[in-house]
Amino acid sequence: MQFFSRVAFSFISISFSFPSFAASDEAWKAFQDEVRSACLEAAGESLEGAKALVDPFGSETFGLALVGGKSKWSDDRLGMICVFNKQSKTVELSGELDAGQVSETLE
Repeated sequence: MQFFSRVAFSFISISFSFPSFAASDEAWKAFQDEVRSACLEAAGESLEGAKALVDPFGSETFGLALVGGKSKWSDDRLGMICVFNKQSKTVELSGELDAGQVSETLE
């Protein structure tokens, strides 16, 4: 019986060590929607028709997304890295990246 108690305790300890596994699919979807919305709003100052590719879970502290669209000041297609602070709900964008270079990097 003592063996089973240790196994149960170990399982419970592991479960609390990884809270991301406890989040529901709906909670992750809501998080992704929040990151997408905040990043697109911030990028809207520089980009037209922007789209966002959201990292499904982000890092421990940040939501992350790659945002791309057409520059409001030229015909260039641009990309930006978006960082969403999970605690403060604030967004920071990288500088503008040439979409062609981003595409080449991902090939």
